Amino acid sequence: MHSSISGVTGAKPAPSSQHPLFSRENAVPFFLVTALFFLWGIPNNLNDVLIRHFMTSFEITRFKAGLVQSAFYFGYFLLSTPAALLMRRFGYKAGLLTGLGLYGLGCLLFWPAAVIQSYGSFLFALFVIASGLAFLETGASPFIAQIGDPDSTARRLNFSQAFNPLGSICGVLVGTIFIFSGIERTPAEIQELKAAGRYAAVLHSETTRVIMPYLVLGGVVLFWAFLIARTKFPKLGEEKNPAHTGAHGRYRDLLRYRHFVLAVVAQFFYVGAQVGTWSYFIQYVQDYTHQPEKVAGYFLTGTLVAFAAGRFTATYLMQFVRPNLLMGAYSLVNVVLVMIGIFFPGWLGLWAIFLTSFFMSLMFPTIFALGLRDLGPNTKLGGSLLVMAIIGGAVFTPFMGLVFEQTRSMAQAMAVPLACYVFIAYFAFIGSRPSRATYKPMGESL
Repeated sequence: MHSSISGVTGAKPAPSSQHPLFSRENAVPFFLVTALFFLWGIPNNLNDVLIRHFMTSFEITRFKAGLVQSAFYFGYFLLSTPAALLMRRFGYKAGLLTGLGLYGLGCLLFWPAAVIQSYGSFLFALFVIASGLAFLETGASPFIAQIGDPDSTARRLNFSQAFNPLGSICGVLVGTIFIFSGIERTPAEIQELKAAGRYAAVLHSETTRVIMPYLVLGGVVLFWAFLIARTKFPKLGEEKNPAHTGAHGRYRDLLRYRHFVLAVVAQFFYVGAQVGTWSYFIQYVQDYTHQPEKVAGYFLTGTLVAFAAGRFTATYLMQFVRPNLLMGAYSLVNVVLVMIGIFFPGWLGLWAIFLTSFFMSLMFPTIFALGLRDLGPNTKLGGSLLVMAIIGGAVFTPFMGLVFEQTRSMAQAMAVPLACYVFIAYFAFIGSRPSRATYKPMGESL
């Protein structure tokens, strides 16, 4: 992909608003793939509800509940490279269908996991779902990046990614309404249930509340796979001439792109900040404002609405402001907001952490677009590594749980995303600038 994303070339390109997001003949595949951003947002943020729910139904600590995100994001990490290799061989469509199949299967596995009431089985089901999402994310973002004019790449990715938080909002609402029972028992009530021998049945009832939402989601996902299977997809990038020598690219070539390597690191930190913040947002609300879990769940829904608004706002602003500069400014704002959340826990800190979602919203697609810039035949492989960077969610979430266990302060645990935003600001202002070597031919791989 030879893109010249506005604001990162040094030269002043034509405004991206002059370029259409996609051509008319590619409208159907564009919208089918854009809908995938919505679909994978649902399980991503259902996890935030599951963490709180499993703490109750399995009586586990915040650290152990954080393993939900570890199992989930290890699926991304382990399957991203196989996804890239499969798509390199068979194309984007085959990879997306594989991803939807795994996603649907993982949702269906929630039924037996709930029936036998096994936390380990739930973690396995989440791993299968995430394995499918690894295929979807590895394929969808590079596909969207290459389906239109290179000068509108960042704007196009932000447009498609804007539907991801809508899925996240849907996921949290479904979890809050259908998974949370709204019943919060006191220690005395729990002891009474245990003495009567009814507590195990109560916990089993809580656990089985997850079955129906995931069965419905699995059905929708498999139906979407059917639609994509029936649609003709365009050949993009190296797929147009697969017989060309070195057209598939090589992983070792990617190390020569300094901006790409730093983008992978920035993505690792960004996903860690996002997942860590949202995973413990309900706990932050309950710890410092003492609201019930359903109210806290609605606050989480609200911060995701702010996230969605931020995505659409960023898509508009990128017609006038360079993507890297806008992301850098947003990163600095989040540094300030998280510091307020750390030093002023309570309602002020809550609203500060709440607002970070608006300013983090543009980061994933913008880092992705800046990282993929000028990778040529290495685009699919580069996309897979940027998706693998999602492992940050598996690393930082339990780490925040450990910080809480040591300090007994959810506010102090927010120092983890604070450090992440500092690095993202560095990448935005400095690290995203391509080195001169980027523009040189790179042997047989190009």
